[in-house]
Amino acid sequence: MNIADRLLDWHKHHGRHDLPWQVRGDPYSVWVSEIMLQQTQVATVIPYYERFIGQLPHIQDLADAKLDLVLHLWSGLGYYARARNMHKTSQIIMDQYGGKFPVNINDLIALPGIGKSTAGAILAQSLGQPHPILDGNVKRVLSRYFRIDGWPGHRDTEKRLWQLSEDLTPSTNVAEYTQAIMDLGATVCTRSKAACSQCPLQNSCQALLNDEVSIYPYKRPKKALPVKEATFLFVRNKQGEIYLTQRPPSGIWGGLWCLPELRPETGTTDTEWRIKDFPADIATEPPLPVVRHTFSHYHLDFTVIPATLKGNHRAGIRETAPAIWYNPAKPAKLGLAAPIKKIINETEV
Repeated sequence: MNIADRLLDWHKHHGRHDLPWQVRGDPYSVWVSEIMLQQTQVATVIPYYERFIGQLPHIQDLADAKLDLVLHLWSGLGYYARARNMHKTSQIIMDQYGGKFPVNINDLIALPGIGKSTAGAILAQSLGQPHPILDGNVKRVLSRYFRIDGWPGHRDTEKRLWQLSEDLTPSTNVAEYTQAIMDLGATVCTRSKAACSQCPLQNSCQALLNDEVSIYPYKRPKKALPVKEATFLFVRNKQGEIYLTQRPPSGIWGGLWCLPELRPETGTTDTEWRIKDFPADIATEPPLPVVRHTFSHYHLDFTVIPATLKGNHRAGIRETAPAIWYNPAKPAKLGLAAPIKKIINETEV
């Protein structure tokens, strides 16, 4: 029995068959799930997926939605470029493909945010097209089974893994096979404490036979992350509303609503400059403790300076995009950066 047959047989009895995107099985639902599952565990994704599909059940709904709503539904998942790209892609598919997903893999890969593995998964799982995939779970299974030296992120190692994935992908039962190899990596061949005794490939897994399961796949070479700093102003009015501004469409927290960031003037270290340009009279308080938020490529240490708007009015302060007054007691459907949302929820008003 070859590898594909063993995986299919295992999946029939032990795989996952009732994930919400499996139940629907159309290209739109598979696409949404695949994008959400990038860098994110299934258990975390399911409630986000259900909320997202509940409000935007079809691709036209996503294309017609305001980006604020899309980011609101995404808030907490991180890597917000994924959501922005989904929004762009939905509009392209509506405009150029009449609302139907391209069935050619190269056309799909050309769309924003859809790479080779994601495109293969969409076409394999929704349409049964025989395309290989190479997400993190598949990389781990193949690296251990074939005992592949080298970090999977290295070009040569990844190229070899792609070839193996392509060689193993069957021409029939593709949707089931694709789900099977992903499930094996997610539930049995896990990153730590792999359940090798439950694996259908245990008798021929090279890493297991050499007692080297913990070595494979090779870990990413360690590199010290740089540290960046930022300062934000937390302004409240007498009604307990908080002043938020919308971030630029790209860069850190692109398109999300955030506390206004205070940038120093060249050669200036005094805190006073930080509030002089705020469009109203405010009284500042001592800064909150520094918070560290880690992105994939750097640490961000940010300081929040609380402040109160003097008087009972908002005179001179814009209340339309890109700035609003946000009521945490009756929150609007806005995309909020998770660390900022946490600061808002934990700070007394």
